[in-house]
Amino acid sequence: MAEGPNAQGETLLYLTDEQLRQGIEAMFFAYRGFTADPDRILAGLSYGRAHHRALHFINGAPGTTVNNLLNILGVTKQSLNRVLRTLIEDGLVESRVGRNDKRERHLYLTDEGAALERDLSDAQRARMRAAYRQAGPEAVSGFRKVLEAMMDPDMLTSYQRLREGRG
Repeated sequence: MAEGPNAQGETLLYLTDEQLRQGIEAMFFAYRGFTADPDRILAGLSYGRAHHRALHFINGAPGTTVNNLLNILGVTKQSLNRVLRTLIEDGLVESRVGRNDKRERHLYLTDEGAALERDLSDAQRARMRAAYRQAGPEAVSGFRKVLEAMMDPDMLTSYQRLREGRG
């Protein structure tokens, strides 16, 4: 059998059910690790992962609309409104009426919200940075490709739009 990336790539096309099960379990445990540090910070504030996700995406796209955030997060309007109401009342997010369309609400992090988002993301960035360094650049590229291949087409489109917007 020929050596090199193609030969190795071909063998990856024929994973056993046991290898796939191990990959699924690795994702579950990796996600637990990835969310552990932010979860500890959030628990002290009586917030959950939904609050973190909202802060994360508002930080990445200041001025994003509630409807855009609904599409990105894939949650119900009622669920998002509950999270946003808490973040606004606690002074972490500011909601501004749209200039062109008064029905739109544009979301921005306050200084306090940006500080919390930074604390939450710093913990995750540190974990990702360490894992990426250990795995190496080819693994990082391959990991991103695997994640993108698992996304539903509409989520992949949203993800690509986010990446382009941050360019």
